[in-house]
Amino acid sequence: MEHSEKTAPMHAHVGFPVPDLEFEYFHNNEFKKAKISDYKGKWLILFFYPADFTFVCPTELEEMANAYELFKAEGAEVISVSTDTVFTHKAWHDHSEAIKKITYPMAADPTGEMCMTFDTYIEDEGMSLRGTFVIDPEGVLKLSEVNDNSIGRSAQELLRKVKAAKFVAENDGMVCPASWEPGKDTLEPGIDLVGKI
Repeated sequence: MEHSEKTAPMHAHVGFPVPDLEFEYFHNNEFKKAKISDYKGKWLILFFYPADFTFVCPTELEEMANAYELFKAEGAEVISVSTDTVFTHKAWHDHSEAIKKITYPMAADPTGEMCMTFDTYIEDEGMSLRGTFVIDPEGVLKLSEVNDNSIGRSAQELLRKVKAAKFVAENDGMVCPASWEPGKDTLEPGIDLVGKI
């Protein structure tokens, strides 16, 4: 009897379209399915974290919940991702005051396929590192950051980076310097700038 081996996941790389993964998620007290391509036309933030019912994770996810309307105002959707099931997401949402604030989708990756694709999977633990990925409206990965699980992230800094990515996408040939905020000076790379910054 023939047996087909599951192929290894394709990996996501900055500057290239991300694989069109399908995933299940918990959102608005419902279990649903989606693909990455369903979010074409929007900026998409995939926010990987180790596990539900842990310690640093609720502080990050609550901060993202508090900033969610600001991300949506930039045309972005936020999806949190862990290797927990949608059932665990629901249980955590029902029992944690911090997680009850979440109104963005919570993706379930119990097989680790999404984590492996984005290189956040910790094989001997079956969990994810803290990974943040920003995908543009065309499905191209624009930002990739992975932290050790002891280091929490900042929703405000991520929002700043999304705004910078949007500005660059909408202003061909321009780039954003360090700590750029909307309204501040940008740069247009060229020979006149060489050695003058």
